[in-house]
Amino acid sequence: MRTRKAARKEFEAQALPHLDDLYGAAMRLCRNPADAQDLVQDAMMRAYGAWDRFIAGSNCRAWLLRILTNSYINGYRRGKSHRKFAQRPGDEPVELLYGKVRCEASADPERAMTEPLLGDEVSAALAELPEDYRLVVELADLQGMKYKEVADAIGCPVGTVMSRLFRARRVLEERLAGYAATQYAIRRAAA
Repeated sequence: MRTRKAARKEFEAQALPHLDDLYGAAMRLCRNPADAQDLVQDAMMRAYGAWDRFIAGSNCRAWLLRILTNSYINGYRRGKSHRKFAQRPGDEPVELLYGKVRCEASADPERAMTEPLLGDEVSAALAELPEDYRLVVELADLQGMKYKEVADAIGCPVGTVMSRLFRARRVLEERLAGYAATQYAIRRAAA
């Protein structure tokens, strides 16, 4: 049985080199530097707490990314009711919380602070997608999860994941068609 100090040294040696990868994945999920840092910190704490269950010699990066993704999904599920409240039309949620006074400087701090990891056009197109569509695109296309894994992660049938992904890709294709044609000379094939 290894000592606590030895376990900590092993964890630091194997897990800490993957912090940049974890932060990149967290930024793709959260699209906010502060939330991404919190998500990475939460994932690392969970990983350290479960270090005794890590199988030596296996892929530590994949293990950490799975913990990070699961942490995000758990937070997504907890925040679903909050998002329903926050997605009310106009300034209604802000007015309900803070009254009629609103600081215009804080209108969109996420956009002001986020340094996109994808191209500006792609990030903008992703940001315009509804949350349910954006989540399946990020999990399936950006993180490479299988449809079944995505379905289990967000708690819906595989068919729903496939449908959302199909629709999201179509929306992205339409929004990025001009950009792809001008920047990369990619044109849509004749239907």
